[in-house]
Amino acid sequence: MSSAEPNTTSVNILVTQSRTIAEPDWCAGHSGDRAEFLTDVTHYGTEHDLDFRDQTLWKAMLTQSPFSSAPQVGVYVEQTGYTGTLDAASLDDLADAMHRHALYLRRLATRLSALEVGE
Repeated sequence: MSSAEPNTTSVNILVTQSRTIAEPDWCAGHSGDRAEFLTDVTHYGTEHDLDFRDQTLWKAMLTQSPFSSAPQVGVYVEQTGYTGTLDAASLDDLADAMHRHALYLRRLATRLSALEVGE
């Protein structure tokens, strides 16, 4: 990372008060976000849908709650509950999709590792 000034954002605290905080360059923004307490503030990166046949299987995004007791950057992963009965060809297609998703998650893990050491 460069030594330039960090990005910042304003976050509403208890609806009536704003506070300007540092924002990581990967944060997708805080439009409309409200936090009751400063510890509720969470930075989220761009949400990536990991799909199979136009249905989302997983969502993944960088995340950080800088004022929490564990402020380190991480990856939030959400499973959507996709279900279905597949024939052999469809199961191969699903395995291929999962392989592509695993490759993406490994790239995301590499980026996360770099963020953790401050690169």
